[in-house]
Amino acid sequence: QVKLTESGGGSVQAGGSLRLSCAASGIIYSRLHMGWFRQAPGKEREGVATIDRLGVVFYANSVQGRFTISKDNAKNTLYLQMNSLKPEDTAMYYCAASGTYAPPGLRREGYNYWGQGTQVTVSS
Repeated sequence: QVKLTESGGGSVQAGGSLRLSCAASGIIYSRLHMGWFRQAPGKEREGVATIDRLGVVFYANSVQGRFTISKDNAKNTLYLQMNSLKPEDTAMYYCAASGTYAPPGLRREGYNYWGQGTQVTVSS
């Protein structure tokens, strides 16, 4: 059974930093494309950052230069380092995994497995 569990969310002031983690069981990260998504109240779930099975990363324009996605295959853990946080980064953050051959990028439809989410709140 596949299970993704996010942690590391919390409340910070604008300009602060948080590091999200996503631990997995039942899957092997090195064989999958991974991503971080977020969903704010009343908005669609959007892609934030992805890392494919070869380690190639991609970021949404809104977080480019502020967020860094990485993974530790030995620990089966995905990370999202978030710096210079802004109030508009406030959302529930989800990690996701895809077993497709081609990397799905920021398309949420391309991901098979999802975590339950961790809340990030940034105050001004």
